[in-house]
Amino acid sequence: MFDYETLKVIWWGLISVLLIGFVITDGFDMGVGALLPVIGKTDQDRRIMINSIAPHWEGNQVWLVLAAGAIFAAWPAVYATAFSGFYVAMMLTLFALFFRPVGFDYRSKIADTRWRSTFDWGIFIGSAVPPIMFGVAFGNLLQGVPFTLDEFLRSTYHGSFFGLLNPFALLVGVFTLLLFVLQGSTWLQMKTEAEIRERARMVSLIVAPLVVSLFAILGLWLAKGVDGYVLTSMIDNNGPANPLLKTAVTESGAWLANYEKYPLAMIAPAVGLLFPLLAWFASKKDYSGSAFTCTSVGIIGVLLTCGLSMFPFIMPSSLDPSASLTVWDAVSSEFTLNIMTIAAAIFIPIILLYTGFAYLKMFGRIGIAHMKKNKHSAY
Repeated sequence: MFDYETLKVIWWGLISVLLIGFVITDGFDMGVGALLPVIGKTDQDRRIMINSIAPHWEGNQVWLVLAAGAIFAAWPAVYATAFSGFYVAMMLTLFALFFRPVGFDYRSKIADTRWRSTFDWGIFIGSAVPPIMFGVAFGNLLQGVPFTLDEFLRSTYHGSFFGLLNPFALLVGVFTLLLFVLQGSTWLQMKTEAEIRERARMVSLIVAPLVVSLFAILGLWLAKGVDGYVLTSMIDNNGPANPLLKTAVTESGAWLANYEKYPLAMIAPAVGLLFPLLAWFASKKDYSGSAFTCTSVGIIGVLLTCGLSMFPFIMPSSLDPSASLTVWDAVSSEFTLNIMTIAAAIFIPIILLYTGFAYLKMFGRIGIAHMKKNKHSAY
């Protein structure tokens, strides 16, 4: 259907789309969960907040499952290295995620303050920890991961969990959490009423400038303080998936090379900086729908900035740059990618259609009147 080189680029793009879909959708429901003890002053407030995401939070996680599955099938070497090297961090993320469905389903089963408070904090942990861990993972990818490949292309991770918690990666983790919180606060502006909506608006006004500032700081740190990776040998884009057939080195400022080579790529960081500011302006003017749209577009800009900066690298090796995994040499076979492309062409539009239908069907604000009307079915 497509040649091998085109398929490799297609799947870099599709996995990027899946990650963007996850951060936009799961971003707002995790953001709401992280804001639960901040905005929710009473049990009624917290119930309204939870029910604003109730119809969607489970479906939103489809994007995470799809992204993980796509990485496994399209980039098996990346999956094997990441899911073994980041094992402790990923298990911590998984255990944190366990609190979310339990919290949503059980918090209102018993009308006891301590019972509900315990599950509310469980929802908070399950919503705040994963964004931090995702950010830490991306921060380490940008710095390079300490792994090597042997002659049989078996990867060996030489780092530790605490080695992942370096200053740059932790700052990326904080930035990611704030990005999710901003997405959640604009969602609450759009979906709730009265005091909760006003508190969410105030959170947006505080967090949006922080997101812009941290994004700019991280960009400067990446340009001046983090060595990027550069291919130093010709690579056959249609050739076999063998990372050891190339050579690569680290260079200061190398992550900016693609912006010099392709000036249009500068649109991505510009969007990442501009649209959270526009979300602040929309929140200031009380345009809730516009604020949520702006934060969503800003997320696209942020993730594309990361992807375009690293391209064609997916997982650079800090110990052996030539063993770094790239779009060209860490992929599955041409036959596998063709089959996956056909499946994606069929099922991704279906997912988009039923997701869009669900959001359209559940459109509207959640307030006290809604909770009274749906007291037997609401969380």
